This record gives sequence, C-alpha cells and structure tokens, in this order.
Amino acid sequence: MYRMGEEEVQELRKVFLNKQLFRVGDPASGHLGEVVKFEQAWAKHIGTEYALLMSGGGTAALMCGLVGLGIGPGDEVLIPAYTFMATASAVLAVGAIPVLVEVDDSCTMDPEDFEKKISPQTKAVIPVHMVGMPANMERICEIARKHNLKVIEDACQAVGGSFKGKKLGAWGDVGAYSFNVFKIIGCGEGGGLVTSDRMIYERASIFHDSGTAFRPYAGDFTIPIFLGLQFRASEIMGAIMNVQLSRLEGILRDLRKVKKMFMEELSGISSIGFARSNDINGDCGVVVAFRFENENQALEFAQSEEVSGWRPLDSRKHVWFDWEPIVNKRIGGHPATNPYHFPQNANLRKDYTKEMYPKSIENLGRTVFISINPDWSDQEIKAKISACKKAAEKLK
Repeated sequence: MYRMGEEEVQELRKVFLNKQLFRVGDPASGHLGEVVKFEQAWAKHIGTEYALLMSGGGTAALMCGLVGLGIGPGDEVLIPAYTFMATASAVLAVGAIPVLVEVDDSCTMDPEDFEKKISPQTKAVIPVHMVGMPANMERICEIARKHNLKVIEDACQAVGGSFKGKKLGAWGDVGAYSFNVFKIIGCGEGGGLVTSDRMIYERASIFHDSGTAFRPYAGDFTIPIFLGLQFRASEIMGAIMNVQLSRLEGILRDLRKVKKMFMEELSGISSIGFARSNDINGDCGVVVAFRFENENQALEFAQSEEVSGWRPLDSRKHVWFDWEPIVNKRIGGHPATNPYHFPQNANLRKDYTKEMYPKSIENLGRTVFISINPDWSDQEIKAKISACKKAAEKLK
C-alpha cells in the first residue's frame, strides 16, 4: 500500500456518520453501498462479470475460488515453487494437495514443467504473478485447456498488472487478489475475487458468508445454499478500496516510470543483466529484477550495503523449502482435519524436498530484486542507480 490520505479519511467519515458498517443492511435488497460499489468497479476494471471483496486477504480469495471450482479431497492443484506459502495453504484448506512446479528465469511458473507435472489427479493450476511480474498466461491457459484443467490466477502481488493487454486475473477461470498493507493498493487487510462464470461466483459468494441463507438476496442464487465460512467485507473496507482504486493507475504509472529509469541507466553494464519478463509493459514495476551469471555474483550484489536488494531464494516465506509446516505436513489443529491424512489423498504426490526443484533454486539464486517506491524523488532514484553501478563494478 503506497498511498493513503485525506480522501480515504473523508470517505470513512461518511460511513461512520451513517452508522452502517455492515455490508448487509437494506431490508429489501440486503445491500448497502461501499462494498457493492467497489465490487462493481473492480469487475469492470479487470474485465470480468463478477467480483467479491472480502476479509481474510488473498488466502481467503484463493480458498473461495477453489470452492467455486469444486476443488477438494482427492484433487491435486499445481502451484509454483516460488510464491507465498498461502497459495499452498489455500489448497490444503479445501482438502486438496498442492504439487509444486519449477519456476523459470522470469521467476514465474515454467509452462513446460507445468505440463510435465500434470497427473490424472490434477484438477487445477494456480499461476502466481510474483512481485508484480506476469506469468506466461497465454501458454499456461493453452496447456490447461488441452488437459481440461481449471486456472486460478494468484494476482495478490500484481494488482492492476496485465499480460498482452489483458488484466491479470481475467485470464483464468478465477482471479484472486490481496489488498493487505503490503500490496499495491489496500485497506490494511482484505482480498478480492473475480470471475465471469456465474456458478463459480455463486459458490464463492455463498462460501464467503456463513450467513448467506438468512440474507435478503438468498433467493437470487440458483444453487442450494451450503454452509460456508466468514470472509465478508465491511463497509469500512469498501470505502477505503473505492478511493484506493482511484489511485491505482497513478501508482502503477509511477512504479513503471522508476523501473524504466533503472533499466535504461543500467542496461549497458556487462556484469549485470535483467531477469526475463513475460510482458514488461504489463509488469507492475514493484521491483527491478536483476539476473547474474551465477549465484555468488547475485549474493554479492544483493549484500552490497547501498543496494538494499535480496535474492528471492533467500526470502524464506516465499520459497517452498522454508514452508516448514507444509514440508513437515502439520496442517490444522487436529490430525483428522489434516488433508495429508485423508484417505482420498493417500496416493497423491506430497513430497517437497529441496532437491526436487533444481531449476527453481538456480533461477531464484541468480536473481536479485530491489523494491521500488513510486514516490521516490529524482535525487533518490539517481542515488540508488549510482549504488547499483558501484556494486556492479565490484563484482568478480
């Protein structure tokens, strides 16, 4: 979350003075204003028919998407080896098993390894657009269609990004977003889901509100209402997100401008290169992604005091071998609720050793990210570029 100010304060003031914080309030329709307003605007922005704003962050959005698609015990879901642990935990939360796919030199899912990893039990794939960098959605969707798999886009770290002119989240059957404090826009904590499939939307909507059966709009659903969980958004979240959405394009413009300056100024240095992008124009510009000849050079560059960079291999919570609860299969508060113990999952793939994904280790180890702030001054940008040049000169 890069920008927040008086506009959000004013919209929140209106909500508080109305004394309507619960999104369900109108006796006739059940709907009030702020959340619905955002959902409609977000669906339009992404280019889908439906959207849901919810609490619980991107994890909740992924869970609702998986439920919307009918994923559960006995199913494998393919995810990249480089992502936040929540991508895997969402799969486990619905009783399915995550199976990892290598990432290529773009630090996103390798389409060729994706196809190799498909088994008779594979039901869906979750490509992840890490640090604002688009996965190759054209190739991934092509493979998914060929094998009759569902696609859930994890765009939690790439809100507003695109691939070949189409918004991230609109390529798959479902798109999931995070609006927590660490993302491009947000409301402190929250998530979003988009889809153009009415059945997926209904199932996701029912699941995200345990009280759906008692809502004035319960009769609008075409399927029997089942018991879900509690991920409803509040009008407070809706009010903030409506202002945040108005800021999105300006934030992306400024992020991309800074990234372009880095790449133009550093492109002639022989000792460093840039990680391959699947779509540099659709990239959100959250980071500058450098690519080095070997892991030692990458580590030396990242550890340069002035650079303030990091290798994705060292980011812990985003790399599979550091997902300690999952690697050791400790899921849930009771053994009987652990998906790894379900009889339906007995013959599914459940191993996540470090040695299984050598390509990911190489690509993540040779890459260095530097975070970008859209509000850096020209002087700050020049100083950081200068630091990168000095660090590059010292590389052996």
